[in-house]
Amino acid sequence: MRFPQTPSFSLAGRRALVTGGSKGLGFACAVALAQAGAEVWIAARNRDDLASAVALAAGEHLTLHPLALDITESQKVEETLRQLPVMDILVNSAGLARHQPFLEVSDANFDAVMALNVRATFFVSQQIARRMCEAGNGGSIIHLSSQMGHVGGPQRSVYCASKFALEGLTRTMALELGEAGIRVNTLCPTFIETELSRQSLSDPDFRRFVMSNIKLPRLGKVEDVMGPVVFLASDAAAMITGSALMVDGGWTAT
Repeated sequence: MRFPQTPSFSLAGRRALVTGGSKGLGFACAVALAQAGAEVWIAARNRDDLASAVALAAGEHLTLHPLALDITESQKVEETLRQLPVMDILVNSAGLARHQPFLEVSDANFDAVMALNVRATFFVSQQIARRMCEAGNGGSIIHLSSQMGHVGGPQRSVYCASKFALEGLTRTMALELGEAGIRVNTLCPTFIETELSRQSLSDPDFRRFVMSNIKLPRLGKVEDVMGPVVFLASDAAAMITGSALMVDGGWTAT
């Protein structure tokens, strides 16, 4: 009988790109990957936010490479990513939420959410996956989805639609890219206290609704995604693709 060896969680020698990496969940993912040994680039539109993130990481002796980029501009994305080294890891964390009752959703809000959450994620992934295929070394693509890609939520018709779309995209990418050794998965957090969720959670009624559905007795923290993103990026998840890793405190268990 062969003695089994625990696969490594180390990301030493690997390169990673995190979109939306200047704050919130994206920054936490970038920090986690860097602490696991990866060389990490963070992409965001705001140069000041990028500079702040890089400085904050540097204060903890971590290097993050800033990449000022609007990922909704497909042509610019292609030009910019071609100038970077081939990535081994992509974390699509950039996202947008504009919550309205279904009957009141505007064209502008629908288009803005879909442009970032679906279209931009699609074409960034396409560019990174092409380079991965050219290099022939495989890779890991992780979409920051949501528990709302698996359940409905009040006033979240567009956001839910965008995250359900990501779940479908993930499965198809996994089918098509598996032969190249590229794994594709989603990471699906519950409500986590970030800038994106702060306004919703400030409503006492909505906060009670959230807490009544999370089976563990607390909201999520950004730290709750850090271990899972390293796991999905690492050899410890070498046989996991086309899957959704729920980090939802049991919300979708019912």
